[in-house]
Amino acid sequence: MPVSRPLASIALVTAVALTGTLPGAPAEAGAAQPGAPGIGDPYYPEDGNGGIDVRHYAIDLTYAFDPAELSGSTTLEIEATSDLSSFDLDFLLPVDAVTVDGVDAAFSKPSEHELQITPATALAKGDVASVRVEYDADPSAVSWENPGDPGGERSWMADEQEVVTANEPHMAPWWFPSNDHPRDKATFDISITTDAGKNVIANGEQVGDPVVVGDQATTHWRMKEPMATYLAFFAAGHFAVRQGTTDGIPWVAAVSKQFGTATRRGYLRLVRRSGPITAWLRSELGPYPFDSTGGLVTPLNAIPYAFALENQSRPTYQGGIDEITEVHELAHQWFGDAVSVRRWKDIWLNEGFASYMEHRWTEDHGGETTRQWLDHDFRDLAGSAGFWRVNVTDPGANVNTELFDTPVYERGALALAALRNRIGKHAFDGLLRDWAAQHRDGSATVGMFEHAAAQAAGHPMDRFFHAWLVADRPPRRTAANGF
Repeated sequence: MPVSRPLASIALVTAVALTGTLPGAPAEAGAAQPGAPGIGDPYYPEDGNGGIDVRHYAIDLTYAFDPAELSGSTTLEIEATSDLSSFDLDFLLPVDAVTVDGVDAAFSKPSEHELQITPATALAKGDVASVRVEYDADPSAVSWENPGDPGGERSWMADEQEVVTANEPHMAPWWFPSNDHPRDKATFDISITTDAGKNVIANGEQVGDPVVVGDQATTHWRMKEPMATYLAFFAAGHFAVRQGTTDGIPWVAAVSKQFGTATRRGYLRLVRRSGPITAWLRSELGPYPFDSTGGLVTPLNAIPYAFALENQSRPTYQGGIDEITEVHELAHQWFGDAVSVRRWKDIWLNEGFASYMEHRWTEDHGGETTRQWLDHDFRDLAGSAGFWRVNVTDPGANVNTELFDTPVYERGALALAALRNRIGKHAFDGLLRDWAAQHRDGSATVGMFEHAAAQAAGHPMDRFFHAWLVADRPPRRTAANGF
């Protein structure tokens, strides 16, 4: 049984132990309260934070390969959405110092995932503040047990030659402090200093040439459009890099030189297809939401199976890339990146939509039609009881067995193909375009899409969506269900 101690003493001891300084005396706080340590996502209660809205991240880091070390600072421009005596950021690494508007702030780590910051002066609702966090650590040493991966999640990918920061649904806390939830999107500047002989690739567009000082070079990338934190990335290593423009859209393709020559050339040919694929998707879905496109291929992996991730403007592929995978990840630029999930349980809005666009690509390039695919895939799956038991509007938080389970992708894509049949191609195409345009730079829920679909159809669609997304058995083969 723990010994009872006064709460004030506990807080003081914790602050001194973790910051090395006594917390400054806050100004009159009035109704100011600590911000919540989570944004309210039912799957991941520690993700995101209450009381703040991040407008911009300026990430300025140095990465050393031997020994592995990430050091530097991240400066966040935040707006207080309530009166705050303190607020949290999501961060797994140890912290050296924190300032708020240039003034030293007290900080602590109440849990491995949370960085709690107490500014010298409380923030009033509407205040905009600059928060600078300095740190120095090896992210590969960090593991985090969360409701989505109770075995312990290790998201950092690096070896002696290369580092790539890419994973979903959590990645940011391994390399920068953040409000780590898709509901809070912000613009980014990412500046990485590392060995001068290596390439650095990140989101958006490169700002100028790398600045070389001695044997180190700093490369600056900028994402001007709002971005969810898990979609931010950088890669450093030796890459074969190609650049170009397709139909007015600049692209950057990069492939790790750790691959053999023939493999690397093959991957480069494929990832250079990002330009034409993005242009085709634009013809289907409306304006491309970002300033550049492309992709990066790496042999690194943090999980026991091949992955691809839709990092904003520049997806990352762990080997095994093919054209259909590129279509999927680039379709996410509209569905997942520009329009993000409001809760992680809404993941169907990302994966089902991107999977549907795979079949539209096949249809539009001489393969089977989406109607043909719907018919034969439905027949093949009709007897698979486990497939239909997954409610894709609420699949579950476990990243290995629920959130990214096959039905989220395939049952979701089948629902969209059936919806196209039900309301007609013209109305359906308009629905996707309008959805992408109306929610661009924001977030949405499954219920919001179902409402939009009902408006496009001109009548309620509750039974249709229940049959395709929720019911624990296959939909009946009726016209009302899109057959």
